[in-house]
Amino acid sequence: MKNYDPYKKTILFFASLVNIALMTGIFAYAWYHYYSSTMYVYQFYRRGHYLIIGLYALLLFFFSNMYGGLKIGQLRRIEVMLSQYLSLFLTNIMSYIIISLLAFRLVNPSRMLAVMLLEMLVSSLWNVIIIHGYNQIFQPWKLLLIYGERPAADLVYKVETRRDKYAIYDAVNIDEGLEAIGEKMKEFQAVIIGDISAIKRNDILKYCYANKIRAYVIPKLSDIILMGADRIHVFDTPFLLSKGYTLSFDQRFWKRFLDLCLAVPLLVVLSPIMAVTALAIYLYDRGPVLYKQVRCTKYEREFEIYKFRSMIVDAERDGVAKLAAANDDRITPVGKFIRAARIDELPQLFNILKGDMSFVGPRPERPEIMKEYCEAMPEFAFRTRVKAGLTGYAQVYGKYNTTPYDKLKLDLFYIENYSFWMDLKLILMTIKTVLKRDATEGVAQGQTTAWKEKETEESVEEIIKKQF
Repeated sequence: MKNYDPYKKTILFFASLVNIALMTGIFAYAWYHYYSSTMYVYQFYRRGHYLIIGLYALLLFFFSNMYGGLKIGQLRRIEVMLSQYLSLFLTNIMSYIIISLLAFRLVNPSRMLAVMLLEMLVSSLWNVIIIHGYNQIFQPWKLLLIYGERPAADLVYKVETRRDKYAIYDAVNIDEGLEAIGEKMKEFQAVIIGDISAIKRNDILKYCYANKIRAYVIPKLSDIILMGADRIHVFDTPFLLSKGYTLSFDQRFWKRFLDLCLAVPLLVVLSPIMAVTALAIYLYDRGPVLYKQVRCTKYEREFEIYKFRSMIVDAERDGVAKLAAANDDRITPVGKFIRAARIDELPQLFNILKGDMSFVGPRPERPEIMKEYCEAMPEFAFRTRVKAGLTGYAQVYGKYNTTPYDKLKLDLFYIENYSFWMDLKLILMTIKTVLKRDATEGVAQGQTTAWKEKETEESVEEIIKKQF
């Protein structure tokens, strides 16, 4: 692996280009043999053909890069293929619209459908070949976990879900000292530096850097805040400037502009789906269609959020606020479907119109749960420095049952690195998130929040030994 690792990105880049070239070739065949003859201006010259085919390739590259279809080896195999299918679907939809506009009519979509199905088949076969070759050349990283006082068992379990890329072979406590840890590092290809004290972590990180050892570092909240800092120089001294406010006036203006530009047309387009959903909920148990609940938005201001009701009436008759659990018996059959498809979230478009929410932002928590999180972790209030969102960084890259600490890190990364283009990317990424089953995975039975109720009593070393 050491011999080939410097060439990894180059190999995967060209493999992705070949995949895009194959898909473009299939489209080009359909264009030359069918669609080019349906144009309003019948005769298309050489440059015209090249322009259409090149535009198709650019669209496919854009969507593939957006959804992770090019990240072979970084994402799980099923995620890469799902991303590529979604990219092909959106590319062909947009290409069909362009072709119809050029033809001044709706052309027969059957050819485009056949093209997309053939592309999916060829793409799947190509990915099987590439991923097999990738796994043969690039073996999983042999990792050493360096942990401290904070529980590390959950981290081990998370890493083990990507055994094709990472493998933790051993663990060592930071208290064993830099000299002993440094000696142990020689047996491994990389280290994971867990959530340990800043002083000890800095020593380990400097040691790794000096000895050219790859290090995966779990960031602290202060690290994420500094990620969004401005780099300035005062005379010959470098500074990192962390501003006290979150979004500037122009950022807030364009964020609100994007909210209105999306919410209004979406309400019009999705109104038939919302009407059918409301009817299905009502016919199931004759209960209320909408579910209103108090949530927290910017600076913990409370507001009423609107959702389609997915649970039985009086699901919290005991008055205790709690998140949905995995296989929660309070969720109705209709509710299971609309939650999986995220249709239950659509009424929040009205919250966006009212200005209580934004399209992108931290997920709004209930005041009771917010209070509980803040009592144990006061920094959790940091995520309310912007409006709550229908989708967001934590929703796209996390899950429903992501722990509050990890959720805070994700949301804080979004706040500190906000841009108009990041909002657009997260909105597009939400389409992929809706298709991921684990994104709606509930908390464990008996939990009322996303806190881990009970940590395993096994040591990290015992857990790792079980994996091999």
